[in-house]
Amino acid sequence: QVQLVESGGGLVQPGGSLRLSCSASGFPVEDYTIGWFLQAPGKEREWVSCVASSAGSTYYTDSVAGRFTISRNSAENTVHLQMDSLKPEDTAVYYCAALRGRSWCFDLGAPQYDYWGQGTQVTVSS
Repeated sequence: QVQLVESGGGLVQPGGSLRLSCSASGFPVEDYTIGWFLQAPGKEREWVSCVASSAGSTYYTDSVAGRFTISRNSAENTVHLQMDSLKPEDTAVYYCAALRGRSWCFDLGAPQYDYWGQGTQVTVSS
């Protein structure tokens, strides 16, 4: 079974950092595009970042570019999202998602992803 489990969320002050992890089972992450999404209460799920299958190209939405870094560890079958310089507006539940194949992922939204984790809460507050 394809499964994704997020971890690493928590409460941090503005300007702080968190490292989220997406642990995959049932498939090799290098064969799938892995995306990170956020969802604030009452709002639609928004794309944050992704790493495409194959070559592992990475992409970011403008609001996190330069602050967040997505990485893929094939040996651990895990994808990470390093979040630096966090802002209160980053507060949300963060989800990882998977979609088989795809050589790029910057134009993919939530409906295109087939598998989802349970989410991990990120709260940025002073």
